Amino acid sequence: MKVIMTGGGTGGHIYPAIAIADKIKEKDPTAQILFVGTEKGKESELVPQSGYEIQFIKVRGLNRKNWLQNVKVMMDYAVATRDAGNIIDRFKPDVVIGTGGYVSAPVLRGAAKRGIKTYLQEQNAIPGLTNRLLEGEVEKVFLGFREASTGFRHPEKHVVSGNPVRSAFFNCDMQRCRDLLHLDKEDFIILAFGGSQGAGRINKAMIHVVEQFNGMPGVTVIFVPGKYYYLPVLTELMEKGIILHENIQILEYINDMNHYLPAADLVISRSGALTVSEIAVCGKPAILIPSPIVTGDHQLFNANVLGKSGGAIVIEEKNLTDEDLLNHIQNLRENPSVLKEMGLKSKANAPKDATEIIWETIQA
Repeated sequence: MKVIMTGGGTGGHIYPAIAIADKIKEKDPTAQILFVGTEKGKESELVPQSGYEIQFIKVRGLNRKNWLQNVKVMMDYAVATRDAGNIIDRFKPDVVIGTGGYVSAPVLRGAAKRGIKTYLQEQNAIPGLTNRLLEGEVEKVFLGFREASTGFRHPEKHVVSGNPVRSAFFNCDMQRCRDLLHLDKEDFIILAFGGSQGAGRINKAMIHVVEQFNGMPGVTVIFVPGKYYYLPVLTELMEKGIILHENIQILEYINDMNHYLPAADLVISRSGALTVSEIAVCGKPAILIPSPIVTGDHQLFNANVLGKSGGAIVIEEKNLTDEDLLNHIQNLRENPSVLKEMGLKSKANAPKDATEIIWETIQA
């Protein structure tokens, strides 16, 4: 079997593609898999790290603020369509699977026009624009959340698979991960992150949390401000005269989230679709603070999947205060039975067979 995986921009589109590719290789070790992405997206880094070949096309999304810029966008798209077609003709795939992001459009459309089986995987509870536009051209759409079906037009094409989560997140062991990360086995561990670039409002609230727990026995705070905010956060703490104790770890980025998530007692994060799915797979209670600046407010819908089941506390950013976040953390720390129950309810939302369902479908 020869497969093209396409999608990119952020880890939320790339990691599901890698998880699907891993399943295909598990089922068919002779399978040839090629990724198609852009050089500017994180796929240029993450895909080679995962051991897969990637080729690049030049394409970018629509500029919704300055429509005059879209003349160049459409010119680039025409070139990308040609380049995607050339890649398809050379590689001759049996199947093409897109996981979102604008790079997937010319690749999936090029494959569909050539009569190649094409599939989409939608991570979010509210579908993205690219996937909505492509739905009519593919054979099946794999849904990360059942709720996404209402955002599409062809329910007969929908397969509720759950989101593909890398196998490293399954059967994870808290104590083993704490050993690997040299974390105290008995500590209450808080893991807070806002995505690869970070989230300013979460970071502001977390600085307050760091101040309160700095040097406190029995508590470890692992705070990931993101690459953009990492130095400003350290500078602000220094200006406040805060000397960090060993129980506070401030990291620019986490590459091995499959170790950090299982090690945590409580997760504080945005609610990108893949993050929500990984939290659920690890059975972690969470405080989710959806980004308010995403298309269709889809992060709020993602968060509510866990929130409505009792697996997470959902706080909209407009309602977030430093004290409120701290109070939630303290209440959960002081009520381990509540924390445990949240973890079980979070786990109940975990996608169990997503990659298996996708594999079986593309084989049909």
